[in-house]
Amino acid sequence: MGCSTAYKSLTVTTPDLALVNDGVYKGYYNMSSTPVKVTLNVTSLDHKISKIDILDHTSSPIGKKAEKIIDTILEKQSLEVDVISGATVSSKAILKAVENAFQ
Repeated sequence: MGCSTAYKSLTVTTPDLALVNDGVYKGYYNMSSTPVKVTLNVTSLDHKISKIDILDHTSSPIGKKAEKIIDTILEKQSLEVDVISGATVSSKAILKAVENAFQ
C-alpha cells in the first residue's frame, strides 16, 4: 500500500478544555490513502485530559511506536506536540482522533 503525503498538511488543534465536561469521549481518525486508522477513548476530568485509551490502531509495525505520544499529550495537556520520529503518520492520526473525540 502506498503512503499518502496528505498527513503533512493535516492540522490538529487542542480543544478548549475549560469547555469540556467530565466524561469519556470516543475519537476516531482514518488517515486517507494509508492503512492507518485509530479509535480511542479520551477521559476528561476537571477540565483536563486524564486518560487516553487506544481501542484500535491499525498501522505498520513501526507505527505502533507512535502510541508513546499519549504520554506527551497528557503531560502537556495539548495536541500541539512533536510527533514520534519514524511514526509520523500514526502520530498525526492519534492526535487527530483525540481532537475528534471532543467535537
